[in-house]
Amino acid sequence: MNVVSLSAKKSSIGVSIAERPEDLDTIHSNGCAAVIWRRQPTPVLQAWINDLDAGHLPHVRAIVEPGTAAEITRFHCQAADMPDGPQRDQFIGDIAALAETFAGITGAPYLRFRLERVTTNACRKFHIDAVTTRLICTYRGTGTQYGISQTGAAPKRVFTVPTGAPIILRGTEYPDSSKSGLLHRSPPIEGTGETRLLLVLDPVAQAQDWI
Repeated sequence: MNVVSLSAKKSSIGVSIAERPEDLDTIHSNGCAAVIWRRQPTPVLQAWINDLDAGHLPHVRAIVEPGTAAEITRFHCQAADMPDGPQRDQFIGDIAALAETFAGITGAPYLRFRLERVTTNACRKFHIDAVTTRLICTYRGTGTQYGISQTGAAPKRVFTVPTGAPIILRGTEYPDSSKSGLLHRSPPIEGTGETRLLLVLDPVAQAQDWI
């Protein structure tokens, strides 16, 4: 995906902003609860994704080796009758690149790979995932929302990750005892007619069945 990188900085709540994909390894820095590659998709590609009939958006749940992400994505794009062409190739290539980047940052030989259409209020409550780290990239629709709450209640101030911008979040199994209070959720969209398309990657140590 062709993107325009924005300025890099670190916010006061432990969310770093990456200028380049390799800067996503900031997730391992002390005091970092999440890192966002705050990029902007090209208008042509974003308009193409937004204009697709929701029935032609792929839906995948699999355990994959990072190097097979393109093949898996291409197969499911074809199964969903996603229109062929340069935009589909860019979309598949971007997912493959994110899988390789995330695997390199985490050292994971396998990834739990989800590419999902979302029309409901799934995961609408603010929470921390029971994983070491998780990458989320919303390709269509409203991005992941996050905020700080030390009590576990909904944050008083909520931020939204830009569409097309990957975020990597630490989970409860990250080997660091510090508690940032950073919570996140999927935005509540049920009844709005919005269809989101998001990629979710988790590191896993070995191939396994997953339903």
